[in-house]
Amino acid sequence: MKAPPTCPRCFASLHGPNAWSSAWRCDAHGDVLPFQPPRPPSLAAVETLRKNSVVPVWLPWPLPAGWLVTGFGEVGDERTGDRASVVALCGPSISHGPADVLIVAEEPGVGLGAALAGLSGPDPGEGFDAGPPNAKIEVLGHPTPLWCVGGPDDRAVYAGEALGNWLWTIVWPAEAGCLVALSELALLDLRDHDLDLPFGAFSPRLGG
Repeated sequence: MKAPPTCPRCFASLHGPNAWSSAWRCDAHGDVLPFQPPRPPSLAAVETLRKNSVVPVWLPWPLPAGWLVTGFGEVGDERTGDRASVVALCGPSISHGPADVLIVAEEPGVGLGAALAGLSGPDPGEGFDAGPPNAKIEVLGHPTPLWCVGGPDDRAVYAGEALGNWLWTIVWPAEAGCLVALSELALLDLRDHDLDLPFGAFSPRLGG
């Protein structure tokens, strides 16, 4: 039996649509788009996101050496389409041990990126981009600035904007955040490419 959707801002259970409203409702955050149960890494999950997502499904390509795709997530339903996507990755960090990375694309106000980053959200917050960027990532061939956003000490969080949507890159452990700054990652949109992806074990980082 499929798990029910949850709030994209706090991962709490939702009240579903009813005869009076087509909206999903969180007791803490009011009407929200539903965060669907995360999908294990598979070609079927890729095809679902390619078909349903209104926002890009970002993936670093080529993947850094030793990196694997470890899951997917989306916010939205059949009525709205997916208004946020998240791709999970795992691989060796530059410093020591493995690292987990989540890459989120979302429309403003959805709140998934902030929730996964451990922030109150729903967006990075005013002034997060006031200073010079802390990293740049290539998006569809264009250098895109990212700024560090404060969050829990166990992870590094970068946020920016690409194609009118928020772009979040969240890395565990925090020391592995240098991957974003130093690896010269180049993102492409999985919706537009049929790739032979290497899959790993289902990520524990999807969903809070």
